[in-house]
Amino acid sequence: MIADDEPLARERLRGLLALRPDVEVVAEAADGQHALHACAEHRPDLVLLDIAMPGIDGLEAARHLAAFEPRPAVVFCTAYDAHALSAFEAEAIDYLVKPVRAERLDAALERVRTFAAGRERAGDGETAPGQVRSHLCARLRGSLRLIPIEDVHYLHAEEKYVIVHHARGEDLIEESLKSLEDEFGERFVRIHRNCLVARHEIVELKRNAEGHVQAILRHGKQPLEVSRRCVASLRETLKHL
Repeated sequence: MIADDEPLARERLRGLLALRPDVEVVAEAADGQHALHACAEHRPDLVLLDIAMPGIDGLEAARHLAAFEPRPAVVFCTAYDAHALSAFEAEAIDYLVKPVRAERLDAALERVRTFAAGRERAGDGETAPGQVRSHLCARLRGSLRLIPIEDVHYLHAEEKYVIVHHARGEDLIEESLKSLEDEFGERFVRIHRNCLVARHEIVELKRNAEGHVQAILRHGKQPLEVSRRCVASLRETLKHL
């Protein structure tokens, strides 16, 4: 699929790809959010992705795509070469500078074929995003929902999923609580082995009738249990909020 906010850039790539009988363009998008939706629907092998796009840019879109199953290859197509390091930190297969030349596109497609062959042999593994995302991505019956990080109240692990409790309800994401803690540690604090809470959501800590410490949240429907292991560090954290 092709993702670029410039219609002429999409047209050029579409024309170059039309010359290759083994390549099919399954979708196009003009911004990162629509690119992610299209990828969830069409499951492309390759995404030709612009970097400077409105809303969710190409770099953040690539970090979301790294968690897709199966994970598509990403090749950035951009008018600037200043983003090359960030692009490869986002685990892009290649980086093409506009106007994209046919021979460079051919070389990128060959790299994608090598990537796809290696993925089939080794199987997809988890990838660590290079930077902090601004959204979480929940898969919904072939589509997806993007949840702004600032809207998340807390994250609760349950079996192989994490339940995201946010301003508009709840959604499941297929990410580990540990990876979320590593990425968003500045925003969330651990209160239990299965729960991370947004720091600004914690109003106070209280003991219930059984003597267990609970966290009272600003937008929580009910208190959340705080494990004994986390009580001391959590109290220290609250002093600095």
